[in-house]
Amino acid sequence: MALKNYQYNKILREYDRKQLQNKHNLDIRTEEVYRAIPELKEIDDAVVTYAVKSAKLLLMGDDKPLPALKKMTEEASARRTALLVEHGYPEDYLQPAYHCPDCKDTGYIGNEKCHCFKQAIVDIVYSQSNIKAAIIRENFNTFSYDFYSEDYMDPSTGLSPLDNIRKIVESCWNFIHNFDREYNNLLLYGNTGVGKTFLANCIAKELLDRAHTVIYLTAFQLFDILEKNTFGKGEDNFEFQNQFDYILDCDLLIIDDLGTELNNSFVNVQLYLCINERFLRRKSTIISTNLSLDNINTIYSERVFSRIASNYSLLKIVGEDIRLKKLL
Repeated sequence: MALKNYQYNKILREYDRKQLQNKHNLDIRTEEVYRAIPELKEIDDAVVTYAVKSAKLLLMGDDKPLPALKKMTEEASARRTALLVEHGYPEDYLQPAYHCPDCKDTGYIGNEKCHCFKQAIVDIVYSQSNIKAAIIRENFNTFSYDFYSEDYMDPSTGLSPLDNIRKIVESCWNFIHNFDREYNNLLLYGNTGVGKTFLANCIAKELLDRAHTVIYLTAFQLFDILEKNTFGKGEDNFEFQNQFDYILDCDLLIIDDLGTELNNSFVNVQLYLCINERFLRRKSTIISTNLSLDNINTIYSERVFSRIASNYSLLKIVGEDIRLKKLL
């Protein structure tokens, strides 16, 4: 996905910052350990001294010291680990702690952009600070069943709201665990305030943590991008075309609050294009909506309803408005 120079440089500066911070943190831990375990510093100094001597001999064509250097390095590494453990430190205490161990905070694996770099592009292009903030508050660790009643049975599901949400959460975890093995999509539907967006954010966090690219857009934001991509001109159109391409190709697209946008024939066509193209590419989508299935069938085209009904797991959440319950 193309970026403007200032956007690309912003991402690179962040990787530089992370690398400098990693080095600074490692230097602090190393100084701490050297003070606590003087023998460890002596081991490191001896290895460095011998390595320098070996390098000088190697430059003069003498490679005889190399086997001895290798043996010394292996023995020193084992002794360092033993000393750390003996003094109550983790074995990897003197290893860099990377934000992304896959690329070691460089942004690249070989010549290819790392998944963390791709997500950084998404976050900039779609201004996803909102989802980043949301998943800190709304994730499976903060999810609570306390807002779902077990005092009555909902006629549409045949379950109490509590039993129903337990079943839905299990389906969400199955979606996450099987994300790389099975193609699936989710429709989270139900009344206002029953936890649809919360669950979508829970899934988003788990998949982000598993190195997948996730785009979160409200229905209004999605159709605004689609409209500008279709009718825009010049440089702005190029930018919206980039956004559109990534919407179709990201690992997970979340369309939140479908039905709150101004509906018309353009929206119907673009919604079908979006979900159908992602279906053809086997890219998963989560849609949340306050609309019932009948409403979706009535408001949107039959093609849209058919694609959703036949290729999405339909998860109806029932219960009272949680936001109102929190105010009581």
